[in-house]
Amino acid sequence: MSSEPIVQTISSGREQRMNVPVVTVEAFFQRHAKSLQLKLEGKQIGFDRRIREPTINRPGLALAGFYTYFAEKRVQVLGAAEQSYLKSLSARQQHARFRALCSQKIPCLVASRGFHLAPKLLSIAESAGIAIFRTPMITMKFINAATIALELDFSPSVTEFGSMVDILGIGVLIRGTSGVGKSECVLGLIERGYSLVADDVTKIKSLEGRELMATAPELTRYHMEVRGIGIINVVSIFGIGAIRIEKRLDLVVTLKDWQELEEVDRIGLDRELYEILKIEVPHITIPVRPGRDIARLVEVAAMDQKLKSLGLNSAVEFNEKLLGQMESQIT
Repeated sequence: MSSEPIVQTISSGREQRMNVPVVTVEAFFQRHAKSLQLKLEGKQIGFDRRIREPTINRPGLALAGFYTYFAEKRVQVLGAAEQSYLKSLSARQQHARFRALCSQKIPCLVASRGFHLAPKLLSIAESAGIAIFRTPMITMKFINAATIALELDFSPSVTEFGSMVDILGIGVLIRGTSGVGKSECVLGLIERGYSLVADDVTKIKSLEGRELMATAPELTRYHMEVRGIGIINVVSIFGIGAIRIEKRLDLVVTLKDWQELEEVDRIGLDRELYEILKIEVPHITIPVRPGRDIARLVEVAAMDQKLKSLGLNSAVEFNEKLLGQMESQIT
């Protein structure tokens, strides 16, 4: 008996349809105007332009006439340095440099620190079809906040057919074929005081390729379908504490009919991983048969995963003890 667990990765590609985000200036403004304190300067133009990179650029070198390696795909921010440089130029140079900047395929311009662009510069941007925004935020704070916001907007996402529950801080995605008992399992977990994230359909987003964040589609949020009862409002029945808007995915549980499983892991030494958006998540399969309390088993699986995240693996610990006892008997 080996002390090293066998690791198997299960791909979920056949159930996924990856969404490639398209972020326009209009979407950026509508989503983040409040948090970034953005206000539109001049006319509402250029809102259909696409932001093609999830970060911010300061066009200081471009205003000086250097356009090699110019990051034209990014939101451009004019901070105190850029504003001061423009004011140091003659009116003719200022207009020529700004016109050259606006001739690039930039998405939009943001003036930080509450600066107002001169009417002539606004007119040049308007002629080029470029939206101008203003924010009172300090330039670096705006860049940091806007970059984080854009990273979220650009995060790839997929839709998984399964229900998501928060159990003791462990986000659990419960999968299985139709009628296997996913909703009944989730309902049992909610009755135990845990929180529903999504029922049946779960939207999952990859954050910087590090972790997966799950949420429910807007239409089905707060609701569940229970066979024989229909659609229920979880908040109305169980209270606001019974739901969570989003949760990190920590564990995938697949429910399978007992008869469909050729072999059942009785020790838990072998380790399975479930791949979503190129990120591997711990995965277990729970056999379903009449009389088994599936909600309780999923609850225990989440508790065990929490222990594993703290470095405590019961199966490995038991196996090491067993090997040690076998060695002592041989010697």
